[in-house]
Amino acid sequence: MKITVDEEKCCAAGQCVLAAPEVFDQRDDDGVVILLDEAPPESEHENARTAAQLCPAAAIAVEE
Repeated sequence: MKITVDEEKCCAAGQCVLAAPEVFDQRDDDGVVILLDEAPPESEHENARTAAQLCPAAAIAVEE
């Protein structure tokens, strides 16, 4: 799995952090997503997929 984020699309909703806190974080100043692990371990794959689905701005892309 490979994850990419488009910071320009991010609307700082924070759904990704709630769904996959081991993979995503948010910048303190504006809440824009921070990708912590672009190739997370298998144990985080489902959480990462959920985060991508929940993102209201479609800023997260997951390649299997």
